Amino acid sequence: MRSDAAVRRYVVLTLAVLIGLVGIVAVATPASADPGTDGEGGTASLREQLDAASRGYLDAKARLDASKIRQKQLTDQLQTVELQLSSQSEAVDEIAVAAYMSGGLGPLAGVLGSGSPETFIDRVTLLNAVALSEDAQVRELTSTRERVAAAKAAIDAEVKHQQAQLTVMAERKAQAEKALRTAGGGQVTSGFTSSNSSLAAPARRNADGTWPSESCSLNDPTTSGCITPRTLHALNQAKAAGFTRYVSCFRASGSGEHPKGRACDFAAQAGGFGGTATGGDRAYGNNLATYFIRNASRLGVLYVIWFRQIWLPGSGWRSYSGGGSPSADHTNHVHLSMY
Repeated sequence: MRSDAAVRRYVVLTLAVLIGLVGIVAVATPASADPGTDGEGGTASLREQLDAASRGYLDAKARLDASKIRQKQLTDQLQTVELQLSSQSEAVDEIAVAAYMSGGLGPLAGVLGSGSPETFIDRVTLLNAVALSEDAQVRELTSTRERVAAAKAAIDAEVKHQQAQLTVMAERKAQAEKALRTAGGGQVTSGFTSSNSSLAAPARRNADGTWPSESCSLNDPTTSGCITPRTLHALNQAKAAGFTRYVSCFRASGSGEHPKGRACDFAAQAGGFGGTATGGDRAYGNNLATYFIRNASRLGVLYVIWFRQIWLPGSGWRSYSGGGSPSADHTNHVHLSMY
């Protein structure tokens, strides 16, 4: 049998090994990775509603902006064509006045009064050239009038299109706010905004201003999963702006944008996800949330959640009820969802 002293040495040695292992695990993994267990609060239904509402709003906003650009171009074209129409109308009016003053037979009388066959031929040729010129001016005037009418019709169509997009935006805004109220939040808050945040390099858009569809096709540098090119761009831009604390993007479980590679959780504390952020850690989260909001249209931000508040593109900052824990209430990390 072992002596009591030997048993004590064995217990002490075993405890030392266990403490060492715990220390290794603590260094290798961030503190309290609650968001990784899909404990971010809310429900799958809420996240689905917010995703659909924000996407619909941003799509309509892109179409509205593109329509306004087209309207401006059409208005400029209309002004140019109307100037041409005014000038051409004056020229045709002069032709009409000259014809009236000559009694309509002036040119013919001039030809018949020619003194010789040679003069007669010359005058016929000249009159034919004048008639062709006058005819061209009249036809040009008619064409310009048609272009003016077409430009006005196109502008009217753009205005109707804009009204339709504004209606869609209002409906999507109401959809998101209703979903938040149903979940116990949605009240207007002061939020986090500042014009002092640095500007991010804009992500790629389609020619019409909409966001291209992207799949989870790139390696996620924060996990072993994947993220979309737009999400990686936002992540890299945030790092370039100085936000370099622990981040976790892809996760296979749960609902929302994380399994699609369209979301990242940015820890407020340097060591990872822990308890509620205070002091400098909370200031870090405030600044990061502000950065994403200022660059929302440049990066393609769908929504941001931080410290019991959520930012939506159509509604701004609203209260958000997560469930009580630091991860569910987003008081230990900034959640970023991308289009």
